[in-house]
Parts: sequence; C-alpha cells; structure tokens
Amino acid sequence: MEGTGLDVQRRERFERLRYLLGLKRGGPEPPETRAGQPLRPLTLPNLVSYLRICLLAVFLVVALPSDDGRVTGATICFALAAGGDYLDGLLARLTGQYSRLGTLMDPFVDRAVIVGGALVAWKFELLPRWALGALAARELVMLVLVGVALRMGLDIKINWIGRIAVWPAMGSVGLTLIADVWLAEALLYVGLAGALAASVLYVRDGLRELKS
Repeated sequence: MEGTGLDVQRRERFERLRYLLGLKRGGPEPPETRAGQPLRPLTLPNLVSYLRICLLAVFLVVALPSDDGRVTGATICFALAAGGDYLDGLLARLTGQYSRLGTLMDPFVDRAVIVGGALVAWKFELLPRWALGALAARELVMLVLVGVALRMGLDIKINWIGRIAVWPAMGSVGLTLIADVWLAEALLYVGLAGALAASVLYVRDGLRELKS
C-alpha cells in the first residue's frame, strides 16, 4: 500500500509538472478568462505581452529600413517577442494570474508577431512571398473574424492545431532572419498548413455556437 501511495504521489507530481510546462491540456478553462470577467490588465503574464508588443515595434523599426532585414539586434527582438508566447503562459500557470485580457491579448500579439515577421521577410524576399502573403492574410482575416465573434457574444477557444502552428510560423521567420536555410522554408509551409487547418476548426466551432 505504501508503494502504491508513493506511485500516486509521483504520478500527481508528474502531471502537475506537465501542466506547468504547458504539455498537458484539457479540462475547463480558468474562470478568470471567461467572457464577462474583469480584464485585470496588471498581471505578470500581461506585462510580458506588453513587452512583446514593444519588442515587435523595435524589430520593425530597425529591420525594415535595413539593407537585408538581417540585423542582429532586430533579430534578437523578434526572437524574444516570439518566445514570450511561451513565457506568458508559463507565468500564468505558475502564479495563477489568469485574466480575461490575457486570453484576448495573447492570440492578438501572436498574430502581430507573425504578420510583422512576414512583412520583413516579404520585403527582402527571404522566404517565398506567396506563402508569406497567405500566412499574413490568414492572420489578418482571423483577427477580423474573432472581433466579429466577440461582438456577437461568442467565446471562441484556441484549438490545439492553432496553438501549435504558431511555433513553426514564428520559427520560420526567426531562422530566415539569421541565414538562408531550407528548414526555414519547410517550417513556413508547416505553419501555414496548420494555421489554415485551425481556421477551418474555428469557423466550424463558431457556427456551432451560433446555432446553439
């Protein structure tokens, strides 16, 4: 019985660690994130999101007027803005500082980072322009659709495909800002495919919620 109790404790600690690291999903959303809850703008995760916006602005200001978009300082800013997507979620889970504003702002900042990176890569032809254009257009359309859904009282949850697709999309731009490597283009196609698949699921979920 003692061994069984230790096994249960180990399993519980392991599951807790998976949750904190963002490897375990599912279950109800924290009540603080639901529609109608206070925005709570001053939380640690939200401060990270504000910093990500500032870093993105610096990236664009430095990279766009450059000769080829590959400026070390600008690339570091982009990498930090992209990596902040994981940090704000980690802080929310560690501190329990969930908020309605964080739920709304996090996907907005993610899309802004992707569109900003795509803009620089487009200008200097660092990646195939048709794929960059499709990815940027998808992100902008999703911003409009999410805004419409919120006005209609719908509460669309981020799906797993959309959550994962953010990383290859950001990674593609991050890599191509460093050097010309085939992996950057491959990641762009993976991110684009995942983003389009996630969009289909978002539209499906929105229509279902409208009907209900």
